[in-house]
Amino acid sequence: MKLVVFGASGKTGSLLIEQALASGYEVNAYVRTQESIKLVHPDLKVFVGQLSDKNKLRLAIIGADACISTLGGASLTKHSHQIIQGIDNIVSIMEEVKVKRIIYLSSIGAGTSRNYMPQPIRFFIADLMLRVPLADHNVNENRITQSQLEWTIIRPGGLTDGAKSDNLKHGTENMKMKGNQRISRSNVAAFILNQLTNSNYVNKSVWLFE
Repeated sequence: MKLVVFGASGKTGSLLIEQALASGYEVNAYVRTQESIKLVHPDLKVFVGQLSDKNKLRLAIIGADACISTLGGASLTKHSHQIIQGIDNIVSIMEEVKVKRIIYLSSIGAGTSRNYMPQPIRFFIADLMLRVPLADHNVNENRITQSQLEWTIIRPGGLTDGAKSDNLKHGTENMKMKGNQRISRSNVAAFILNQLTNSNYVNKSVWLFE
């Protein structure tokens, strides 16, 4: 199976690539600079381009089995217009070249999941500190869920650099968070890969914690 990973040079994206290659997947990593990918592997192909470059995006996507976005903005106060436009481009090209499966890494607090947070955590996290990034996720989620693709939206808790484990909690039902729920990036990467062979969360948004 061939995957295209956007956000491949980020903390979660790089772990995702390592795990995917170790599991026997072919990976197209789409990045802004060649130097951002340190890993060398016979099943890894690096595509260098901007999210606005539709021709390069098309070259990376065509012939793939699934696309995965671990893209995230670098600012808590400025909207990531480039990523928003990029997600729109990615979805449009996937529909054009008939690549159906997309997995999008969002965050707890996006969409209806903001209601999972008890007050005052919801106010400080969703309405103040992460207001801008969550607004961007909402735009991207809406674009994906209104597409013709087979999508999964993953909304993890606070990301950590902890080790991978089997102690995961996930679901789609309404729930109430207890405390500050977290999850390691390694576990998020492993969960994303699991969705490629598991149809339980196709066309669903899933929360994810340890």
